[in-house]
This record gives sequence, C-alpha cells and structure tokens, in this order.
Amino acid sequence: MSQSNHEIVISDETNQLIAKLTALTEVREAIAFLKADNGNTAAEQITLTEIPAPPFKEDKRALWIAERFRELGLLEAGIDGEGNVIGLLEGIQSDPKIVIAAHLDTVFPEGTDTQAKIQDGIIYAPGISDDGRGLGVLLSILRSIRETGIKPLHSVLFVADVGEEGLGDLRGIRALFHERSDIGGFISVEPGDPAGLVCTAVGSHRYRIRFRGPGGHSFFAFGTPSAVHALGRAVSHISDIHIPDNPATTFTVGTVNGGTSINSIAEDACMSLDMRSVSTDALITLEKQILDLVRKAAEEENKRWNAKGTITVSFEKVGERPAGFQTPDRPIVQAAAAAVSFLGFSPRLRASSTDANIPISLGIPAITMSGGGISGKEHTLEEFFNPEKSFLGAQAVLITLLLLSGMNGYTDSLIL
Repeated sequence: MSQSNHEIVISDETNQLIAKLTALTEVREAIAFLKADNGNTAAEQITLTEIPAPPFKEDKRALWIAERFRELGLLEAGIDGEGNVIGLLEGIQSDPKIVIAAHLDTVFPEGTDTQAKIQDGIIYAPGISDDGRGLGVLLSILRSIRETGIKPLHSVLFVADVGEEGLGDLRGIRALFHERSDIGGFISVEPGDPAGLVCTAVGSHRYRIRFRGPGGHSFFAFGTPSAVHALGRAVSHISDIHIPDNPATTFTVGTVNGGTSINSIAEDACMSLDMRSVSTDALITLEKQILDLVRKAAEEENKRWNAKGTITVSFEKVGERPAGFQTPDRPIVQAAAAAVSFLGFSPRLRASSTDANIPISLGIPAITMSGGGISGKEHTLEEFFNPEKSFLGAQAVLITLLLLSGMNGYTDSLIL
C-alpha cells in the first residue's frame, strides 16, 4: 500500500559524503559494472521467476538463491529456520551489520504458470517484478562487489526472505529481527521507480470474522436469524464509518462467503477485514470501532427475530503489521535520497507496507527502495517488467548500501 509523496531536502553533509564516496575508483567501477550487467540481471530475473514461490512454499526458490549466494562468495550462506536465505559479506567491523533484502514469495498460488514471455523487449511473467526485480538486484550488486573488490566498513547481510506478501505477515523479517540483535540498518528492494523511497511503515490489522447460527429451510424455518444477514448488517455498518484525513487510515471488507443454498437460511458466513494506518494509535482506535460494530450487527440480527444469542460471532486475527515513521532528516532517508538524486532523480518519500515495517517499528533505521525498470500489473497474471535502464535502480541501492555500511579506509557509516 502506498500513500502520498513528500519532498525532501538533502543536507550539505550528506551531499559532501556522497560526492566523496562516488569519487572512489572502486565505487565508480561498481556503478559502471551494474550498467554493463543490466542484460544479465534481467536474464537472471527470468530464471529465478520461473522457479515458483507461492505463499508458504518458497523452498525451491530459496535453494536456488542460496546456491547463488555461495557462488558469489558470501560466507555462511544458508537457509534459516523460517526459510530465509542469508549470506554474509564480511566487513572490517562485524557489528552492527547492514541488511539488504528482497522477498522470495509471490502472491500466486501453487500451479500458476510462471514461464516468462518476451515481447518487444518486455518480459511478462507472474512475479517478474514483485519481487523478481528485488532478488535480481541483490545478485547484481553482489557481482559488482566481487568484480571490483569493494570492502565495506561494516559487514553486510544479504537476505532473501519469506512471507512478505499477504498472510505471510512479514514472517521472514519478523523472525530475522527476533533472532538477531546485531543489525543496525536495513534496506529492502522492491520493484518501481527509483525516485520512490518508502520511509514510513503503513501498519495493518487483519481479521477473519465468522458468524454462526442454527440455519434452516428458507420457508419452514423462516424467522430464524441468518448468519449471512448478520454479516450484511456488519458490512453496512463498516462501510458507513468516517475516518480522519490525517493520519492516513483505511479499511475494507475484502472477501465474503457463506450459506449453503439459495433456499437455506445461512448457518455460517465469513468475511475478511483489512485495516491500515500510518499511526498505531489510529489503527487501534479503528479496530475497536469496527469490532464493536460487528458485535452490534449480530445483536441486531438476533433482536430482529426475537432470538437472543442465536447468532454468534468470532474473530480470528490473521495479520498484524506494525506502523512506524521516520522523519526526512533521518540519516538513512538522507542517504537514499542523496543516492537517487546523484543519479538524476527527484526523490519522493512514500508510505507503504513492506519488509521495512519491522525494523522501522523497532527504531532501527530502514528504507525500502525500488530496483528500477518499468513494471506494472503486479499481483496479476499480466505482470510485466521492462529492463531498459533498470540498472539505475540497482546503482541507487548500491550507493545507499555503501553510505550505510561505510567504505574501509575512506568513509564512515552514515548511520552507525
């Protein structure tokens, strides 16, 4: 989820640091390498995208990425207990480390045809951009570092994580930060225009809500409260809620299902509810308001038929992503903005729900950057990626990574 763009003013200190960094021979060579590697990166995107990674079944793609991490020289490359692929680029200072991550999973169910088709230079395949592009950028940056001999001041963890999409609920990055206390900064890579920088985490609470009742024949049991009617009352109440313009907050009933047949009084009905906000307090307030209205709907359905307590309602929380905010003057935001500005873009700050939600909520500097290229129709079977000049995104991510990690003997970390 994205929200409105915000302008940023880059400090003189940050501009001076990026000028010093990008004047270094090995950094300039790495930037040039990423441009030359553009076609190879797109080819590798195709290869990894064609390895299915449906929700909660990312293991085959994880094995492939782990092998690539090892081939590209990362230390301790392997798969953790949650399914994340993690490899270490050793720096002069072991701790704290910088993480650069992209997610393995797609939204597409098992059995989806992920074979790529190329027409007029545009690649069509489910998942080719989200997050095939992010994974491709990680591998291209690794190649650039290996080819140019760049040595970071602080060690870097390369992470291909699970569970970013949908009901995965950020389980991969959640587990990473639960298990480790040596991370001082975080970059996640998603598809899109390099100018867009996500520094505000949109939190979400998600529920599966179920109404139950005795049910019965539509004629002979008429007068029995209906689970579907109760659900309908709840949806009506929810749709009438007014929310403030600030902080940005949203809600939707995403799916509904229930009942047995057209001539039955429904004994069971379910709906899925998604609530989002950039403010934790606003999200909690909205959640209480909506759940109270759902209980009220069940009571109204019972009252309508003088059947106290016949319809019951239950709540299952199926997702909870934390919200968080970073001001434009935070060093990590300045670093990413300076990097995209150096490459000729006008940086725009955005709010969204990404892997960066977890570290932002923990007070750890984090940003989500775009891997470049032109992409569209994400989360559909018509998803596409145009690799023309997509190297600009990879270059911006590399420069930001080096600003955060520092360069041995040349620059300190901007955040540590």
